[in-house]
Order: sequence, then structure tokens, then C-alpha cells
Amino acid sequence: MKHQWKPLLLVAYVFLFVGAIVCMNDILLPSLKSFFHLSYTQATRIQQSFYLVYLIFPIPISYFISSYGYKVALLTALGICSIGCSLFIPAYFASSYILVLIALFVVSIGVTLINVAANPLATMLGTPEGAHARINFVQVFSRIGYSLTPILGTRLIYGNDKSISFYRPYMGLGIGTFLLAIFIYFSVLPAFKPSMAKGFSFFSILKESKKYPQLFWGAVIMFFYVGAEACTAGFFINYLQDKSISGFSADKAAQFLTYYYVAATVIGFASIYLFKFFSAGKLVAVFGTGMIIILLLCALTNSSWNPYYMVGLGVFISIMFPTLFSLGIERIGTFTEKGSALLNIAIVGGAFFPPIQGMIADALGVQISYLVPCFCFLLIVIYGLFCARRAFANKTSSDI
Repeated sequence: MKHQWKPLLLVAYVFLFVGAIVCMNDILLPSLKSFFHLSYTQATRIQQSFYLVYLIFPIPISYFISSYGYKVALLTALGICSIGCSLFIPAYFASSYILVLIALFVVSIGVTLINVAANPLATMLGTPEGAHARINFVQVFSRIGYSLTPILGTRLIYGNDKSISFYRPYMGLGIGTFLLAIFIYFSVLPAFKPSMAKGFSFFSILKESKKYPQLFWGAVIMFFYVGAEACTAGFFINYLQDKSISGFSADKAAQFLTYYYVAATVIGFASIYLFKFFSAGKLVAVFGTGMIIILLLCALTNSSWNPYYMVGLGVFISIMFPTLFSLGIERIGTFTEKGSALLNIAIVGGAFFPPIQGMIADALGVQISYLVPCFCFLLIVIYGLFCARRAFANKTSSDI
């Protein structure tokens, strides 16, 4: 059997909620900027609180998965997400930005656990040659979660009277993740408990990863990619609300953010078939080049086309995370759990680059700040070419 569809669909449903939770960061940044009267730099504490978790927890999480298996890991993750979402209620009524950041940190622990467990689990639910397609398939559901969130989340936050009640979307997400955990508990999802591995420390994993150049450099590039993604989507609404660019209302800007994620979802789904004809490295290089071109247009031009350039970013970012992740853990065998942990540690880039963009936005304007993700994608294109060359060399040697 090429793919184990029933358990794969369960993993996909988990990613549906992950997409919605992560996308809420993009809605929170502009709404909390207004609610707490923050600067751009102060508002990026949202991404810092969310992504700093990836610096601390992936290795302990990998050890946890080795001890209890993938199913228990997903159940635990969904429970943590539900608890974190519930913390937004007291954060709102206490008008506490600190408590919001704590809630985000807790939610992110659950999301990190899902990413460390579910991404490699998806690659295992079928034959090895279908791994890239499977991980892109489940990530498409993540994009669906992203697509459904901007308009719905914005309406729940602002309501009919336009007051900012930022806890409302998290109430729904908390209930949803709790119910999904109950469903998975009684499901047919395999436990897939990996063998206990030793050496779960950052430096030992980093040292051992040098045996796998594609993984080692993949972790470096993942750091830049997640930073670029957090910058691109995190400032999206503020970019379109800027009066010197488009001057959209929050609702209209959220509409275009939805279009961005819809484009990412549709192209992400369609691109599954591209892996039959092109290597993953080539696709990363081509799509990354598209990102660079459009980001330059967004940062350096000003016309009625700018909102549509922003939507176009969704087309080219669509395959990036799942493809970079699967490239990183490709052909590393028993090192997969540790490799997955290393790649997830690299997601801390999402905490590093938004504050840089925020400082540039405060000093020079939000438009020019989009040169930050543009620089990141230049490095991503180079990595894509590196992987494409390795794939060609492996194919050539196997043909001989």
C-alpha cells in the first residue's frame, strides 16, 4: 500500500487545527497592537513568545516520543493546546499583555509537539517514495486551517461593535482541540513507538547531523525560512492597512490574507503532483525565486497591484515548509527522530526575524521592511539548488 489513508487523514485533521492556531498570530499582531497601543517592535513579542518554544522543547519532546510513541504525543499536544487557548480568557479580562504571551507560549508547546511528532509520522504512513507527497498532503490541511482563520478570526475578535475581544477565537480552538484529542484516543492511529535512542542533547544531535549535509544545512535554512514566513504573514494586515500603500480596513486586509492562504492551499495541493516530475530541490529553487521577485515588488513599488502581489506570495510559499522539512529528513534512517527535533529547533527563526522587521518598520515603514524575508529566500534558493544537485548525483549513481 502506497499510503495508509485513514491514519493519514487523522494526522491531516490535526494539522487543520495547527494551521488555524498559527494563523491566529497574524490576526493577533495588528489587533493587540491596537488593544495595548504597541509599537511594531513591541507587537512582535507575539512571534517571540510563540517561536522561542522551539529553542527549548524539541529535544525533550523527541525523548518523550521515543518513550511513549506518536499517538500519545499527539494526544498530549492537543491537550496542551486546549489549555493554552483557555488562558486567553483571563488574559483578556485582566487586560494583561504578559498573560497573552504566556498563553501563546503554552499553545506553542503543543504545536511544537505536534510538529515534532506528526511530520515524521506522516512520512511513515506508506512507502518511502511517497513521503514528500504525504507530508505535503497533511500540510495542505494546515493551509486550509490558515485559509479559514483570517476572516472568521477577525470577525470574532472585533464583533459587531468593533471592540477588540481577542479571546473569542481561542475559545473555539480550545474546544476543538479537546474534542479532536478524544476522537484520536479512540481512533485507529498507529502508536508507532520508535526505539529508545541515546544522545538527546542539542550539541550531540548537531554534531551527529554533520554526517547528513542535507539535514545540517536544512536546519540552517529552516531557521531562515520560518523567520521569513513569520515576517511575510505577520505584517500582512499592517502592510495593507498602511495608508501610504492601500489603506484597507482590518476586515478587508483580513480578506486578502485569506486569499493569500487560499492560494497557498490550492497550489500546495496541486503541487503534490509536481513531485512526480521534478525533484523537491528544484521546486524549492523555482518557488523561492518567485518569492524573491514578488517580495521585491511589494517592498519597492507602490500601485494598485500591491495587494495582489501580497496574495501572490501565497502561491510561491505554498510548498516551502513541508518540502524543506522532508528534504531535511530524507534518507537519514534511524536518525529521523533526532533530525526532526533539529529541524524543529530551527523554527526558532520565527522569533528572531520579526523583531528585526519590526524595528525596520518602526524606523523606515512597513513596506521597506519586507526586504527582510526577501534576503531569507535568497538563501533558500541556494539550498534548493544544493538539494537538486544531490538528487541528480544520487540518481546518476543508482543508474550506474
